[in-house]
Amino acid sequence: MTEQAIYRHLRELREHLTPLPGFMFPEISDAKLVMMMSPRPRHQLTAVVVRDQLSAQLPDGMIVAEATDTDDASLGKLRVPDLLVVPRSAMETDDPLDPREILLSIEIVSPSNPDNDYVDKAADYPAMGIPHYLIVDPRNGTWTYQWEIGKREGRPAYENRLHLPYGNTVTVAAELGTWTVATGDLPRYSAKDMMR
Repeated sequence: MTEQAIYRHLRELREHLTPLPGFMFPEISDAKLVMMMSPRPRHQLTAVVVRDQLSAQLPDGMIVAEATDTDDASLGKLRVPDLLVVPRSAMETDDPLDPREILLSIEIVSPSNPDNDYVDKAADYPAMGIPHYLIVDPRNGTWTYQWEIGKREGRPAYENRLHLPYGNTVTVAAELGTWTVATGDLPRYSAKDMMR
């Protein structure tokens, strides 16, 4: 079975799934379903704070969307970024989002599976053509910003990476403008969050 056939099969299977309590609809990458736990309150609070900061800076016609299916069938990948900056017009459809319309993808690291954001999505997003990727990590109070897609070992990869602690402002220089995210007041996970 080809990778495309496996992807189509997994997409069809995903459409018929009902997530178990505490889980979200799965993502698809590398010919497998990727199950994710539902976000905790501090995860969601982080998303709201970052979304509100960015929304106030975006030009007309651009929005910050939340948890939207982002599909690249040619690569066999379906990802659901926590936040993404896209044209409003891209969201006025019933179809999954085309990743080539995303200017910035943002992930808030969950305690249960940090490699999904730091390793897997850091490989998938440049392959999908998403030019800017921000990881916000409430586990240790850091953020990682990656941008400018190039090649590494024959595969698309971000050429630039900046990793700093909360308190430092993130500056995203995108083709439609420069946006900042102040991180000093972002919440950190509690010990209970980390045990989940």
